[in-house]
Amino acid sequence: MMKDTFMGYRRADGSVGIRNYLAIIPSVFCANTTVEKIAAQVPGAVAMPHAVGCAQVGLDLELTARTLTAMACHPNVGGVIVISLGCERFDPQEAVEAAKAIGKPLELFVIQKEGGTGATIEKAVEAARRMKAEIDKIERVPCPVSSLFVGTKCGGTDATSGLAANPAVGNMVDRIVAQGGSAILSECNELLGTEHLLAKRAVSKEVADKIYDAIYGIEDVLRSGLDPSLPAKRNHLISRGNFDGGVSSIVEKALGGVHKSGTSPIVDVIEYSVAPEKDKHGLFLMNYESHDGEVVTGMIGCGCQMVVFTTGRGNPTGHPIAPVIKVTGNPATYNHMSDMFDFDASPIITEGKTVEEMGQKLFDMIIRVAEGELTSAEEFGGTELFCVGRRHGYQKKSREQLWAGHDCC
Repeated sequence: MMKDTFMGYRRADGSVGIRNYLAIIPSVFCANTTVEKIAAQVPGAVAMPHAVGCAQVGLDLELTARTLTAMACHPNVGGVIVISLGCERFDPQEAVEAAKAIGKPLELFVIQKEGGTGATIEKAVEAARRMKAEIDKIERVPCPVSSLFVGTKCGGTDATSGLAANPAVGNMVDRIVAQGGSAILSECNELLGTEHLLAKRAVSKEVADKIYDAIYGIEDVLRSGLDPSLPAKRNHLISRGNFDGGVSSIVEKALGGVHKSGTSPIVDVIEYSVAPEKDKHGLFLMNYESHDGEVVTGMIGCGCQMVVFTTGRGNPTGHPIAPVIKVTGNPATYNHMSDMFDFDASPIITEGKTVEEMGQKLFDMIIRVAEGELTSAEEFGGTELFCVGRRHGYQKKSREQLWAGHDCC
């Protein structure tokens, strides 16, 4: 029997968090060290250094603005300290105003106004300690499973991912959606060849068309980045680890990866670090490619409180503000690197367990993690998956241009 509630943190705007972090966020990479020194003096605070915030234009800068603002406003974050240099391209006031609008505690310090890094650190540490003491008073309360939003991701894929790990995740997704919750599928470049299957699951022709737009659009982004003058291995769409693990092509990888989405209808296609329409729940496709950190960060930017990450080869990475649950379908990998994993789906292969059985077990783990159980990545302290999406020099084409040469209807 599935639980229909869990103990979470109810925020001022009605959203629900499963963690209660004080986030120290630089608005530009120039403030990274300052942020890390502040967080080091405030037990329980998390630093969120990154490589962006300046010398960006167009969609590249837009992705940064969306993502940093979304991190500040995320329901897993109880309070925020933003550190700005003062002359960067991203205006931190965007995050300040967005946080104010939802009642999120946030304070901004500008290095160039405060009198340098020393003065900034001193003032910010004092403010952070006060804020941390306040958010530590927030208690967990019963929240419906319908308020859960789960991201799905794969990295270090092998043949067992498509046979066991991804189907188990897909069954878990169907259970979340059946109870009114939400989930995201992404990695559109690793869905090439499955767009017609996904479009059949769309709730409307409009959503089906958006699915084709997303996958054909990412295909065009990838094509624009290929360079035939380089060695062939520079232009491969899957990694050498995928090849070594028994995945022969991008289409084969896609046919395994799509199982992470289960069988639920696709209710919409959403953009990177953009939350779904208010009160819209279900399964979403996020329009982005497959870089582990960028995709995970984008899904969290859309509002996911946690991410379920399948890997046949093994992967130790985590995210600073959201639990990342590591799942494998490979018994040898699990036994060899068990400290990196949270869930072993390999009994589907080795013991004849059903996908439904393992999906239920994974759902039960989702609830435990939502209520505070730490994942292996959290215990390890992994934060590598905070990586803001980038898009250099690509100009989006029209639907007619993207669909040309495809038999999608």
